[in-house]
Amino acid sequence: MAHEHAHGIDRDGDRRLLVGALALIVAFLVGEVVVGLVVGSLALLADAGHMLTDAGAIGLALVAVRLAARPAAGAYTFGLKRAEILSAQVNGLTLAVLVVVFVIEGVRRLVHPPDVSGGPVAVVAAVGILVNLVAAALLARADRRSLNIAGAYWHVVTDLFAFIATLIAGLVIVWTGWTQADAVAALVVAALMAAAAYRLLRDSSRVFLEAAPRGLDPGLVETAIRGVGGVADVHELHVWEVTSGFPALSAHVLVDRAADCHERRETIERLLGEEFGIEHTTLQVDHRGDVLPTSALGRRIHPHPGHQR
Repeated sequence: MAHEHAHGIDRDGDRRLLVGALALIVAFLVGEVVVGLVVGSLALLADAGHMLTDAGAIGLALVAVRLAARPAAGAYTFGLKRAEILSAQVNGLTLAVLVVVFVIEGVRRLVHPPDVSGGPVAVVAAVGILVNLVAAALLARADRRSLNIAGAYWHVVTDLFAFIATLIAGLVIVWTGWTQADAVAALVVAALMAAAAYRLLRDSSRVFLEAAPRGLDPGLVETAIRGVGGVADVHELHVWEVTSGFPALSAHVLVDRAADCHERRETIERLLGEEFGIEHTTLQVDHRGDVLPTSALGRRIHPHPGHQR
């Protein structure tokens, strides 16, 4: 039987919001690079680098949303839903590389500060704040249960705070002439990028390593299943995420001989959906005593031919 796991996600609406945010960011990005090169501001170029990753994050999010919507076929029995997680991981790695680049250059400029015109830096940063506010508002309306879209959203929010730091640096340069403020702002941007990179890599790695969804304790799930009337034992319980917002579970459940296996399975499925939000389940339900015990690897234990009892 085919199952739909869209979980109420409006993919067409999300795509429109992503396209709107991408158009804003790309238009501003071009102008920021030009001004940053003309006035020699590392803070502006760092912001531009971050905005480039914003554009890349949103572009990848758009591609991943389209791929994830494709139905399962052939060898891809879950479809391409995990493309969204791959997109989030690429975005996190890109941010991590940029952090290294901007930290090295920021320290160098603290030691050997170049001449920076604070006025243009402040003006561009002020415009950047407005652009990122609008872009963040658009992405906030998309479904951020998706790690893919959440990654794009946090890229933009991080860049918003980065522009605030750059605006302060530009004003400091105008009022005091202390040009090292530009390098300090660049290091602040790098710190914000590092936090965003860590968050994306941590969450996407959990999915790739098939850890249980954040906030979902497999022990509590097992306890709940064992609490169902007629359930005698539960083992080989596995809980993981196919992609963000798509938890899955498999387990071998033994029930008392007087219990109806099919009815108990339906009861457990309802429990998992209502209490834990797990809708994709694979449950093997047998009567206790009808199957051989299982090893820790889930393989049936058969007596060795040379050790018959």
